[in-house]
Amino acid sequence: MDVSRLNAFSHADLRKVAPFAEEHSVGEGETLVREGDYSYDLMIIEEGKAEVRHGAEKVADLGAGDFFGEMGVLERDRRNADVVAVSPMRLISFKTYDVKRMERNLPEAVEKLREAIAQRRGG
Repeated sequence: MDVSRLNAFSHADLRKVAPFAEEHSVGEGETLVREGDYSYDLMIIEEGKAEVRHGAEKVADLGAGDFFGEMGVLERDRRNADVVAVSPMRLISFKTYDVKRMERNLPEAVEKLREAIAQRRGG
């Protein structure tokens, strides 16, 4: 199963994490995160598309249901790529402190994020 997509989470899981979420809209061309910056947000794409870029190289396309930022938030690491909107987007975000609260109260949801990290690293 691809745990790097929102559909890896049950509706019950999503209902439990909804109180921690914030919703944002961004325009095409906006840089959502920059490689090397400190990571404070985990983001889920509700609508729209984005590209993941490492340096000048495009390494992935993201769309509705995909999420990013979990590595930096859970591992207290810097961003390892740029993510740029290639269309208008609606995003759901979780601040680091909200993810930490979820870790205490909803460990199964955070475990799925850790599985996504392992999957992205090929492990």
